Amino acid sequence: MYENNFPNKRYKHTLEFLEEVSPAPKKILDLGVKNPFSEIMINAGYEVENTQGEDLDLDFAAVQKANVDVVTAFEIFEHLLAPFNVLSEIKAGKLVASVPLKLWFSSAYRSKTDPWDRHYHEFEDWQFDWLLEKAGWEIKAQKKWTNPVKKIGIRPLLRKFTPRYYIVYAERKK
Repeated sequence: MYENNFPNKRYKHTLEFLEEVSPAPKKILDLGVKNPFSEIMINAGYEVENTQGEDLDLDFAAVQKANVDVVTAFEIFEHLLAPFNVLSEIKAGKLVASVPLKLWFSSAYRSKTDPWDRHYHEFEDWQFDWLLEKAGWEIKAQKKWTNPVKKIGIRPLLRKFTPRYYIVYAERKK
């Protein structure tokens, strides 16, 4: 089903983690517009609703009104200027979120063609943990994985051993 390449490897790891911490069937609000991973979750037995492209730095209505079991956010928070705000406003009791990790040997991602497609944050794991804790979440499980590329050079070699993605399962503190 999945090849060992981007984004298929990421999808495989993400779905395995989601199924481990919150098995289907569940109602999910997935932050971000409908995407290929939304369909993967639906095919795995989840009921998925996506946000509609609103600016989650300013508009929290979707996370405040959603009547769901879990909110998911896969590679979303690095694009926000202030992810603390939307994290604090989520009313669901469970969160599964992933972020790309900051790599010391690679600068933050910035699209050369799309002025909105850029990473304002690339977190170290402890920074993302701290953000979640300050926003009222308690981390229950976490995992990291690499994203090797088929190129020659020092950075491609480092990507084979250095985790690039970090995913967590958290529950709202009581």
